[in-house]
Amino acid sequence: MIQDPARDILTPTQLNTLARDLLESAFPLVWVEAELGNVTRPASGHLYFTLKDARAQVKCAMFKPKSQWLKFAPREGLRVLARGRLTLYEARGDYQLVLDHLEEAGEGALRRAFEELKARLAAEGLFASERKRALPAFVRRLAVITSPSGAAVRDVLNILRRRWPIVPVLIYPVPVQGAGAADLIAKAIRYASHCQDCDVLIVARGGGSLEDLWAFNEEVVALAIADCLIPVISGVGHEVDFTIADFVADLRAPTPSGAAELAVPDWQSWHRELIAQEKRLARGITRVLSRHAQTYTWLRHRLSQRHPGLELRQKSQRCDELEARLLRALTHRLHRAQSLLASHAARLRHVSPTSRLAEGRGRLHNAQARLLPTLQLRLLAERSRLRQAETRLAPAMQTRLRAQRSRLEASDSRLEPTLPLRLDQLTRQLNGLGRTLHAVSPLATLERGYAIVTDEAAHVMTDASQLQPGQQVHTRLATGTFISRVVRGPG
Repeated sequence: MIQDPARDILTPTQLNTLARDLLESAFPLVWVEAELGNVTRPASGHLYFTLKDARAQVKCAMFKPKSQWLKFAPREGLRVLARGRLTLYEARGDYQLVLDHLEEAGEGALRRAFEELKARLAAEGLFASERKRALPAFVRRLAVITSPSGAAVRDVLNILRRRWPIVPVLIYPVPVQGAGAADLIAKAIRYASHCQDCDVLIVARGGGSLEDLWAFNEEVVALAIADCLIPVISGVGHEVDFTIADFVADLRAPTPSGAAELAVPDWQSWHRELIAQEKRLARGITRVLSRHAQTYTWLRHRLSQRHPGLELRQKSQRCDELEARLLRALTHRLHRAQSLLASHAARLRHVSPTSRLAEGRGRLHNAQARLLPTLQLRLLAERSRLRQAETRLAPAMQTRLRAQRSRLEASDSRLEPTLPLRLDQLTRQLNGLGRTLHAVSPLATLERGYAIVTDEAAHVMTDASQLQPGQQVHTRLATGTFISRVVRGPG
């Protein structure tokens, strides 16, 4: 047989490899729901079986690293949900699914829905701890939403009767599983919240499978609990069961009986506590009464020692003594004042101003009589001498005054033409000295860009080593001054 050289010739191995690559690249991860068949688990730990329905089947393999984590035992006829990648088993040329996940179909779907709803409600903040409300210490009325014929309501009533029998209980009967149960439970919760006729609301149900408890995993029940104005205790299932209602409720109880125990206190423990409080109160009152009795006895003793009548008599006697002492002291001081007054009157009469004034007036008249003639004679002599001096000095003063006036006029006539010349000469000399002074003036140096630096005491700084870091210096320029601070010393 002659082969066509233009065609590619493949071996079965190459063909199977090509087919495997095409299958794995064309099909992503797939989910398959079907029944298990032909389940085998050899000593290697790998798991081999078929997934089948009424018309077809597909071979599957789940290798040990994945199969050892299964939470159930695969068996014939069990309906499962599998996830895997489509590939080719080259040794036989059969295509198969290599699985990385396997779960029971019914519960697995519910579990996924449970986890998705839980994650979404948690993201919306319905599980946040700050939303949780504390239960009241004393419950005046309690409401229970549960099935009226189930064991949960009997357990709750038994616990309430044993722990706190005085609390009234309202039963809101609802179905706790099956179609429409979630809507009725949510409706009962909203009705109890609207009526506000209880202090605590218990949502309860006995244990069961995930499917049996599914009514308490519905979003409508979760939203009703979140919107409820009354604190809600969730007592659904057994201790290992968790529902969405448990996460949204203000408090989660492991069982319906546990919910009843959390809702009300134990009257026996309260009774024991009240008895203990009564005993402590009696002991405290006894101590207080004993202390007040001692205080009363001591105050009564002090009152007897400080009776107002006794105190009044002692004060009255003391008042009489002080009155007698005051009278004696006043009499003594009066006698002393009278003696002192008599002595001062005698001295006053001896040095009376009237007698001294009369004596002075007499001496004054005598002195006037002696001095008046003498003063008149001296006044006449001085007047005569003044007239003679005036007669001698008048002609000489007039002659001298005329001579001085002539000299002043001559000097004025000489100075008048020379004064402007001298003034102009002095002005030119002053201007020249000003230019010379400006040339050597520090101000001219400042105008050439130099500066004068002084410290706070106005001492001129000529050496950089005199400056210290942080020191404040004043710098004068040609126009204006400014203050600066030394950041770094010479270095």
